[in-house]
Amino acid sequence: MEIVRLDHIQLAMPASEEAKARTFYGELLGLTEIPKPAPLAKRGGCWFQGAGFQVHLGIEEDFRPAKKAHPAFAVSDLEELRKNLERAGIEIWIDPATPDTKRFHAFDLFGNRLEFIQDGDRLFA
Repeated sequence: MEIVRLDHIQLAMPASEEAKARTFYGELLGLTEIPKPAPLAKRGGCWFQGAGFQVHLGIEEDFRPAKKAHPAFAVSDLEELRKNLERAGIEIWIDPATPDTKRFHAFDLFGNRLEFIQDGDRLFA
């Protein structure tokens, strides 16, 4: 048995904030929204599809953003993404701990931490 790929990640969001999720994950990150299965749709939140993965944003009643735990997305043009996020008012944080890796951190519109890495520039070999 082996794990063959990552299927999806689950991030929490506050109730009734789907429009913010669509703005950040759909418009700014360029992910495609996909319909949630009918039994889950009534719970709120929304799902997005990327290249071989999904991001599921689910409602958490006592929502607290993930400030430490985070997904890391490999992107084709890190600099273009950084500029787009900064133009949208998203604060970028560059971690100096790994100077040989092109990456930065940002927070979504709910305060969840995300990492973005230039595709092909891995943290660990």
